[in-house]
Amino acid sequence: MKLTRLILPGRLSRKYGAQWAVAAGLTLLACLYIKEEIGSRIVDRLEVFAYDSRIRAQHGELDPRVVIVDIDEKSIGEVGRWPWSRDVLADLVGKLDDKYHVSSVGFDVTFPEPDNSAGFATLQTIAQREFGDIPRFAQRLDKIRPQFDFDARFAQALAERPAVLGYFFSNEERDVNKGMLPRPAFTTAALGGQDLDAQEYRKYTGNLPLLQQSARAGGFINPWPDDDGIIRRLPLLVRHGDGYYESLAFSTVRMALGASRVKPVFYTAEELHLDAASARAYGALKGLELNTKPRPMMIPLDRDLSMLVNYRGTGGPAGGQYRYVSAVDVLKERLPVDVLADNIVLVGTTSAGLKDLRVSPTNVDYPGVEMHANIISSILDGVYKQQPDFHYAVQLAYAVGLGLALGLLLPALAPLASIAVSLAAGGAVIASNLYMFETLDYVIPVAPALLLVAALFLFNLAWGYLFEFRKSRAMVSLFGEYVAPELVAEMAESPASYSMEGETRELTVLFCDVRGFTTISEGLDANALREYINLYLTAMSEDIRGNRGTLDKYIGDAVMAFWGAPVRLPDHASRAVATALKMLESAARLDADFRARGWPALNIGIGLNTGEMRVGDMGSRIRRAYTVMGDAVNLGSRLEGITKEYGVGLLVGEATRLAAPGFVYRELDRVRVKGKNEPVPIYEPVGRSGDVNETMQAEIGRWHEALAMVRAQQWDAAEGLLQELLRQAPERRLYQLYLGRVRRYREQPPGEGWDGVTTFDTK
Repeated sequence: MKLTRLILPGRLSRKYGAQWAVAAGLTLLACLYIKEEIGSRIVDRLEVFAYDSRIRAQHGELDPRVVIVDIDEKSIGEVGRWPWSRDVLADLVGKLDDKYHVSSVGFDVTFPEPDNSAGFATLQTIAQREFGDIPRFAQRLDKIRPQFDFDARFAQALAERPAVLGYFFSNEERDVNKGMLPRPAFTTAALGGQDLDAQEYRKYTGNLPLLQQSARAGGFINPWPDDDGIIRRLPLLVRHGDGYYESLAFSTVRMALGASRVKPVFYTAEELHLDAASARAYGALKGLELNTKPRPMMIPLDRDLSMLVNYRGTGGPAGGQYRYVSAVDVLKERLPVDVLADNIVLVGTTSAGLKDLRVSPTNVDYPGVEMHANIISSILDGVYKQQPDFHYAVQLAYAVGLGLALGLLLPALAPLASIAVSLAAGGAVIASNLYMFETLDYVIPVAPALLLVAALFLFNLAWGYLFEFRKSRAMVSLFGEYVAPELVAEMAESPASYSMEGETRELTVLFCDVRGFTTISEGLDANALREYINLYLTAMSEDIRGNRGTLDKYIGDAVMAFWGAPVRLPDHASRAVATALKMLESAARLDADFRARGWPALNIGIGLNTGEMRVGDMGSRIRRAYTVMGDAVNLGSRLEGITKEYGVGLLVGEATRLAAPGFVYRELDRVRVKGKNEPVPIYEPVGRSGDVNETMQAEIGRWHEALAMVRAQQWDAAEGLLQELLRQAPERRLYQLYLGRVRRYREQPPGEGWDGVTTFDTK
C-alpha cells in the first residue's frame, strides 16, 4: 500500500483508480491468452486474419528456378483427356531430362493403378477366342507385348532420371493401404532415443511398386488445411510406422540440391542452457540437415515438422510468381531449352476439372502444385517464415507495455488525444510486427496486442461517455439551482475542472433585502404574500443568473449571490455592480406594479463586497450547500444592512470600486461595521461611466466637496453646500443625514484626532 502511494499520488489513485484496475484486468486477460491459459475463438480468428493480411501484402517476383509443367486445358485438348497413358508420361519425363535438362521433376500426381489404356488385354481375349487355332498369332502377340506395357515404359523412363512421385497418406478407417511407399527419409532408430512431434498416419495410397521402385524418390502430397479450410502450412515430414517420410516439395528440392541424406538435428544441452538429461527430455528439434555440397544445409522447422507456406502472390499462371508451361508444349518440344534447363520442374494441373485447386490466404482457387513450389523457393532462398520460441516473450512485452502505458495515460487524456495515442500505439505495434515479419521472417501473433489497445481505448471511451455523462448530470444537479443554464452547459463540457471542494478565491458577494418586510407581510394575506415574494425573488434571481452570477440562497426575503465561482470570471466585480443596478431597476418596475395592485411598496437594499472568500460545499451531514464564507462576505452583509442609514439602494466596498472602474461612484462615508476594527470607505454606484449625465456628475462633484469639508471640520462651509445640494435634490436622504451630523459636530466637536469614521454597533 505504501509503495502504491509512492508511485501513484493519492488524488490520482482516487480519480483514476477504477480505470486503472480495469486496465490491469484487461492486460492480465491478454497475458493469460498469450500463455494459452485461456482461449478465445474470436481472438484466434482475428489472429488468422492478421496473418493472412501480412501474407497478402507480400508481392514476390518471378522465381525462374521453379517451373510448373501444367496439365492445362490446352494440353488436355491436344493430348486427350486425363489420365494420360503412361507412355505419354514416359515421353514427358524423357523430354524434360534429355531435351530440357531439368535438375529434378516432381509429380503432383499419384499412380496407384496399372495402365490398361494400351488395349493389350483385349487383344489377348481376341487371340484366345477368335484366333485360338492359330499358334503363330499367339506367338506374335507375346513378342509385341512389351510395346503395350506402358507402365514398364514409364518405369524405365523414371529409373534413368531425377524424378519424384507423389502419394497420399490417410487416417480414414475405410481406406486400405494401396501401392508402395518409397524409402523413409529416416527411421526412429536415427533419433537416438529422442522423439519428434510429427503428424502420424496409418494408411497410404502409394504408387505401383514397379513405378515407385524405379523412381529415385517419392513425396507425399497431402494438403494441410486449418479449421477454416485455408492452407497456411505444409509438413515436410510425417510419420508412418517407424519411418519419417518426405513431402513432395522437400524430396524434389533435395534431389535438385544433390543431397542424398536427411538428418534430424537437435539443440545441444549448451544451446538450451540445460543439463544433458534435461536437454534430451526436452527434445527440441533444431532442423533437418541435408548433406549438400560444399557445406550441409540446415532447414528449420516448427515442432510439428511443418513449414509456413511463404506465399509469393495470388498464384496461377496469371499470378506471375512462377512460370507455367503447357505439358503439351514440352511433349512437342515447342519451348526454348533455357526455359527449363537446370530448373526444378513440378508437374501438376490448374484445370478446374481435375480439382487440384486449394484455398490459400491469397486466393480461394490456388493451384495445389504451386503450394509445393512456394516451399521449394523458401528452401532455395533459405528464407523461412517461423514463429520463434521467444514469441511468447515478445507478446507479453507488447501486452504489459501497452497495458501499463495506455492504462495510465488514456484516463487522463481528452478524447482527441486518446484517439491519437491509441492510434499511435496500434501503429507502433503493427509497424514493429511487420518489420519482424518482412525483415526478420518472424511470425509474432499481433491480435492480442491490437485487441488490448482497442479494448483499453473503447473502455476509456465508454467510461468517458457514461461516467463523464454522469458527472455532467451531477454537475447539473449540483450547480443547476445556483447558476444559469448556459453556465451549467459550459461547466458540463469540462466537468473535471469544477468541483464542490472548498478553495479560496477572490470573489464578489451580493446581499439583497426588502425594506420593511415585516410590515409588508402583516398587510397581505397568505396567497398575496406568496405571490408578492415569488415575483420579487424571481425577478432578482433572473437578473443575477442573467449576468453569470451564482445564486447562493434565499434567506426569507433576502437574496445572497456571488460572482467568480464555480466558473472563474475575471470581471466578477463589474458584473456584480451591473447586476445590482439592474436589480434596482427591476425592483422599481415591480414597485409600480405592486402599487397598482394595492400592495405595499417594494424597496430593497443591496450590499456588494469584493475580496478573498472560501467557496465550496459547506454544511453538515444532514444538509450542505455550495456557498461562500469569510470576512469579505460578512462585510457585504453589513453593507446591505446600512443602506437604509444613507437612504440609498446600493452600497459597495472599496475593493469592489477598485475592481470595477467602469462606473461612476458616490463616496458616502468611511465606516467601521460591527465585527471589524478597520474602517472601510463605502460607495454608491450611480451608473456606468457613459450613462451618467452631466447634471448628476456635477452634483456628485459638489457632494464630494461637501464631504471633504465635513472631514476637515469646516462646519459652516459644509453646511452651506449641503443645504444647496438638498435644495437641488430634496428627496436625497444623504444630504439630510450629513446636515444633522454637521449640526451635532458643531455642538460637540469631534476633536483634532477625529478620523471621520462612522461606527455601527448593530448589523
